[in-house]
Amino acid sequence: MPERRFRFLRLFAAWYASGALLLLGMALWLYLMGEYERLPLPAALSLLMLVATLLSVTREDHSRLAAYLVLICGYLLIAVELPRQSGLPSLWVGVPPVLTLLLLPLGPAMLLNVALTPVWLALLGNGELDRNMLLGYLTLVVVAALVPWEQVRQHALLRATDPSDPDCPAVGRETLHERLASEAERAALLGQPLAVLLVHLPQLEMAEEQFGPRARQALLDGLCQAVASRCRDQDILGREGPADFWLVLPDTTESGALLVQQRLGQALEQTTLMETGPLEARLRLCRPRPGESRQRFEQRLQAVGQSLADG
Repeated sequence: MPERRFRFLRLFAAWYASGALLLLGMALWLYLMGEYERLPLPAALSLLMLVATLLSVTREDHSRLAAYLVLICGYLLIAVELPRQSGLPSLWVGVPPVLTLLLLPLGPAMLLNVALTPVWLALLGNGELDRNMLLGYLTLVVVAALVPWEQVRQHALLRATDPSDPDCPAVGRETLHERLASEAERAALLGQPLAVLLVHLPQLEMAEEQFGPRARQALLDGLCQAVASRCRDQDILGREGPADFWLVLPDTTESGALLVQQRLGQALEQTTLMETGPLEARLRLCRPRPGESRQRFEQRLQAVGQSLADG
């Protein structure tokens, strides 16, 4: 998912760069047509669009600022050019709400579109509000919002049904506890051993605060890649908390679990990241005690995990 978001940011940066080129082309066309009084606005807005492009490319946390800069450029250009349009001016009044819905989340976009309704209709009607135009504008706002609303609904449904953690290939907390309960029941019925390796990443919170979300994502990816390369397919890596992971090892004896702990610890020590240096991880092995219930075992795992987090 973070990789998908990065691709979206790159796509938006390409759109911003295209907008800057279009504004620059408009300024050049106005210069060639001799309309020098209209020249400063598109020339200045092209520079603002270039700034938005650079912000979107260089820093992920500046993507919202870049979107607002692009929105300001669109609003200024339409507000200045709309009263000058003689043919089909109502076509241009539909651009602001669509542009707002493309650049902003659904809630802020709808609030901004409704708040600016009198402004756009007054510009279109030379200071007078037309009832038919008002109904058409509000209908356009509602219809255009159906697409992002459906996307938000589908994403919420996907998050509710997706067993994977949204940030890394590990399974989510609810799925982790369901799989652990299933493996514990199976181990008890078949008399097979079971082990759980607890992993805590103490650098995770610090990495995000000091170096941003990409450093945090690099830590998560480093852990998941190390687990994938050192463990079996039936082993289950789940995320218990923001920096806490449980590695469920079905049908694994104590000696086998200790070997997994040693191999995983060595792999994590050999993982070096650009921002944080060597990847630090605290590991602790837990196994169900004879006659211990599943609920009690999970409570003990959570207590051990808290002790790892406390150092």
